[in-house]
Amino acid sequence: MIAVTHRRYVPYSHAHYAGNLVDGAYSLGLFGDVATEVCIQLDGDEGLFASYDDVQFKAPIQAGDVLEIVATVVRMGTRSRTIAFESRVVCRGTGGSAASVLDEPIVAVTATGTVVVPPKA
Repeated sequence: MIAVTHRRYVPYSHAHYAGNLVDGAYSLGLFGDVATEVCIQLDGDEGLFASYDDVQFKAPIQAGDVLEIVATVVRMGTRSRTIAFESRVVCRGTGGSAASVLDEPIVAVTATGTVVVPPKA
C-alpha cells in the first residue's frame, strides 16, 4: 500500500487555550490534507473524505510545535480507501522562538478515516 508524510509548523495564531494549546481539530484538518495527497497519488483525483473512525487525542499539541502527519492506506475498495492517520510532535516549542528537536516523537492524535474517489472512466 502507500504511505504519505507531511510536516507542518504550528503557528502561534492557532493557539486557542492556556499554555498555547491547539485544539484537536487542527490535526484532523491536517489529516484531510495528507488524505488528499494519498488520493492524488493513487487515483489522480483529490477524492472526498467520507468519515473518521476511532479518533484518539493522546497528547497535547502546542503552538511552536512541528508536526509530522502520516497517512497509511490500510484497505482499498473499488472507490473507497481506508487510511490510518497519525499526528506526531517531532519538535516542541519551548517558548518565544525557541524549540527543541525531540529524540522520540510524541504521538498526539491517531484516527482511521475513509475517503472515496470517482469511478474510473
